[in-house]
Amino acid sequence: MRSLKAVAVAMAAAAFACTTVSTVVAQSFPTKPVTLIVPWPAGGSTDIVMRAMADAAGKDLGQPVVVENKAGASGTLGPATLRTAKPDGYTIAQMPITMFRLPLMKDKKVSWDPATDFTYIAHLSGYTFGITTKADGPFKTWADVVKFAKENPGKVTYASPGAGTSLHLGMARIASLAGIELTHVPFKGGAETNAAVLGGHTMLQADSTGWKSLVDSGQLRLLALWTEKRSTHWPDVPTLRDLGIDLVFDSPWGIAGPKGMDPAVVKRLDQAFKKSLDDPKVKEMLNNFVFPARYADQEGYLKIIKETTAVEKAILKSLGMAD
Repeated sequence: MRSLKAVAVAMAAAAFACTTVSTVVAQSFPTKPVTLIVPWPAGGSTDIVMRAMADAAGKDLGQPVVVENKAGASGTLGPATLRTAKPDGYTIAQMPITMFRLPLMKDKKVSWDPATDFTYIAHLSGYTFGITTKADGPFKTWADVVKFAKENPGKVTYASPGAGTSLHLGMARIASLAGIELTHVPFKGGAETNAAVLGGHTMLQADSTGWKSLVDSGQLRLLALWTEKRSTHWPDVPTLRDLGIDLVFDSPWGIAGPKGMDPAVVKRLDQAFKKSLDDPKVKEMLNNFVFPARYADQEGYLKIIKETTAVEKAILKSLGMAD
């Protein structure tokens, strides 16, 4: 039987070997393109912002970061595929808040466990959400929507990027607090919700700022923002709180990979995407779509997830959507 001293020496040698291998992996990573799954259709605000981030991160990594759009299931279809991907750092994904929300909902059955199935890399940003309508439509203010909805229960339709998304949950909560009934029409992302409200297929749109250019050009009217404060882009547009609805939704998001990733590879990806936030093109896109840059490393991201999940669960319970 080996002595305790011999065992200790062997363990130390093994730990050193693992550290050395990890360092070598970090120094050589990546040796080929990295795939970044964007769980929304091409052309939407998230897709455009993430493509700019991918380009900037790829420059730092020395290999392209290639965006692959996998839309559907309220933004969870793409990230869920990480469960079957190799944990080598070459497949990562944006993690919308629905990845943490849907498992809390009593009517949803999901194939993943957000606590164990992924390696979280970095938190990067959040959204500016708002409610829009056709500029030449009947609604000039949110008060007009409330009045019509009370007179015509269920007749006001709104497009969102999917069932169980922050937009769907937020509108359900808004309707509840306003004492009105709204009819939800789910789509896959911002490009589709823009088309729905512009084409008159829905009366309203609840989405992130993929509608910005349409609002600025006068094709859509922005009725309300879900931010804590009024936006400098649209200082005359009220927040929900301005309208007497005490809600703030910004749906924080980051990137993750499959479970079991090498910590050194996680750190390398973290560094590249952190640097991307300082890239002029990324800054331009973040400003254009009013996405706040909100970086946090892995530890900080996990804290954000924990805090946000607690708030989400409370809201879902209040709506009868969680046990």
